[in-house]
Amino acid sequence: MAAVDIRDVRKAFGAAQILHGVSIDIADGEFVILVGPSGCGKSTLLRMIAGLESITAGEIAIGGRVVNDVPPKERDIAMVFQNYALYPHMTVADNMGFSLKLKKAPQADIAARVQQAAGILGLAPYLDRFPRQLSGGQRQRVAMGRAIVRDPQVFLFDEPLSNLDAKLRVAMRAEVKELHQRLKTTTVYVTHDQIEAMTMADKIVVMHDGKVEQMGQPLELYDRPQNQFVAGFIGSPAMNFIPGRIDGSTLVGSDDLRIGLDADTANLQGRDVVLGVRPEHLVLGEGGFTAEVVVVEPTGSEVQINARLAGGAEIVAVFRERHMFKPGEKIGLKPLPGLVHLFDAATGQRL
Repeated sequence: MAAVDIRDVRKAFGAAQILHGVSIDIADGEFVILVGPSGCGKSTLLRMIAGLESITAGEIAIGGRVVNDVPPKERDIAMVFQNYALYPHMTVADNMGFSLKLKKAPQADIAARVQQAAGILGLAPYLDRFPRQLSGGQRQRVAMGRAIVRDPQVFLFDEPLSNLDAKLRVAMRAEVKELHQRLKTTTVYVTHDQIEAMTMADKIVVMHDGKVEQMGQPLELYDRPQNQFVAGFIGSPAMNFIPGRIDGSTLVGSDDLRIGLDADTANLQGRDVVLGVRPEHLVLGEGGFTAEVVVVEPTGSEVQINARLAGGAEIVAVFRERHMFKPGEKIGLKPLPGLVHLFDAATGQRL
């Protein structure tokens, strides 16, 4: 196991700047997830750690050793790809042990490591099968097993669950997290799915346009997002944003929409802001604001509604109770005390 230190790393393809001075400290044994929308640079950064992309500027160190010019095979890392990348003509056992065979490891050692990894991943009954005879989840386990047998310092995962169906993704999330808890190997995991990030990571790094917007523990990002982008990206359904102006202890929006605030707004008088409130932090009641129900989406455990405010803004609210709302119905909503967020309208930074 080893720490991974990323120092002011930059990447350019010709004139196109992809990464703009990214710095991240990944502790020994930590499970870190790089998350962000498509094109934010997270997969490029992962490939740079692996040595599959060159580094334009900055340094990447693994276990204290700068690896900028070290070939991928000498970095002591193992990578699990999105598309499994299994050899179709090899059995499960041969796929898992192939990297050790290339290193000319003793056959007995290869067999022992393959058996150990197969036991961890529940693949022992499938060692003689070919990839075409396996389900998607089993193939992904084989790809993980191939990484485990190498006993690397660092695991790298590049969106490994995105090709699986929804139910299998949930099961595999738990398996990957359990695997990390058992092996305690430093892990860097890339995904665009913020639910994966929230449920699996020790630390989340939110990236946008080649920069790190915020990093921290999952609930830290959920409870105290540093800016409007992080607030809108972390959490499902996404946070509601209502623009307005601070007047006393009230947010005044369009069409004289007024929302009472319990935050200290003494230094924000007359300032243009954006109020953020999560759908699950809205409750029915007087003293808030009125919204017109547009769409009702019952999920069984919850009722989610899309509603429209007086000024035309769309918001989402989630209730655990089974309310029987109808489209066009007017309801009163108010944020739970202490659970609203205020962002600067110009910069998007948290106030």
